[in-house]
Amino acid sequence: MINIYSEKEIKIIREGGKILAKVIKKVSQCAKMGVATEDLDKVATDLIFKYNAEPSFRGFNNYPATLCVSINEDIVHGVPSKRKLKPGDILTLDLGLKYKDYFSDMAITVILGKADKKVRKLMKVTKKSLDLAIKQAKVGNHLGDIGFAIQSYVEKNGFNVVRELIGHGVGKKVHEAPEIPNFGEKGEGVELKEGMVLAIEPMVSMGDWRIERSKDGFAYKTIDNSLSAHFEHTVAITKKGPKILTKT
Repeated sequence: MINIYSEKEIKIIREGGKILAKVIKKVSQCAKMGVATEDLDKVATDLIFKYNAEPSFRGFNNYPATLCVSINEDIVHGVPSKRKLKPGDILTLDLGLKYKDYFSDMAITVILGKADKKVRKLMKVTKKSLDLAIKQAKVGNHLGDIGFAIQSYVEKNGFNVVRELIGHGVGKKVHEAPEIPNFGEKGEGVELKEGMVLAIEPMVSMGDWRIERSKDGFAYKTIDNSLSAHFEHTVAITKKGPKILTKT
């Protein structure tokens, strides 16, 4: 069942999403060369509690941390550790929180220091694909319109959409229906209705789109060790068009 949220509920999710955006921004500012990823996790945890919210990833499917920190070929669900950030690392920060019993979810990817032209293009294309997808998140459209917007733009620019990892509904739970593939055909899939809340999150590989689990059983990485990027927003479907809930 796909949950339909009232204006009052969406307002609460927006309040939590605004907090989440602030936390992600602060964590990204702390992500500097020589900093251990477990230190970023502590920053995220402390800030979430400071804002009277709760981490939503910790304990979800036995995940052991607040923040997902994925580096280079790791796409999602990288566990914070003593690993220190290095020049040229591509760092994805994925974070969720619970505020007044409602959940929101967000991710960004940043580059530490300098990067070559193709890596910068990967970042730009992945972020733009999210923007294009959000424009399709309107009443009467279908999930296939969102997936098509992402896939067509990504592939036109020479990259590949990760197909085995998808977006999802969010609100009363960390993950809920519907599943939102980052590929598809226009007009196919579930019809979008006012009150739906979606976590739209393109994940893009510079090489092969196929993936495998890392040794710790949590992270997913590209099968050919190619670099990847990931951007995500929580978005409400409203009669006035898509509303991004995870921004300051």
